[in-house]
Amino acid sequence: MGFGDLKSPAGLQVLNNYLADKSYIEGYVPSQADVAVFEAVSGPPPADLCHALRWYNHIKSYEKEKASLPGVKKALGKYGPANVEDTTESGATDSKDDDDIDLFGSDDEEESEEAKRLREECLAQYESKKAEKPALVSNLPSY
Repeated sequence: MGFGDLKSPAGLQVLNNYLADKSYIEGYVPSQADVAVFEAVSGPPPADLCHALRWYNHIKSYEKEKASLPGVKKALGKYGPANVEDTTESGATDSKDDDDIDLFGSDDEEESEEAKRLREECLAQYESKKAEKPALVSNLPSY
């Protein structure tokens, strides 16, 4: 993750491509992420990098409010697209996987006894209510 060297034309091109469909580095408001990347850029990008130039001018307008922008400033390599190698840091990578949060529930985890009992009770209640309902009778003529 990262933009690479933001003082080089290649790094500015990566920044421009990243900002093609975004207004800010992270989120929907200017933040400390924008300040960190802004400070890494040596000056206004060339006019042919219109997205980076638009972003640069916008963040520059927050010159007096930079310290009050939300967020926490991280290392420059933490911002940007995930498919670009970061050449600004010593090469240390974060080895954490994103597998620590299971949003949809895995099948490989054991279900607790109480959860099984509760599920069985709910299913039994559902089946009894379903059995009590009368069958749907249509009033439409058959042809």
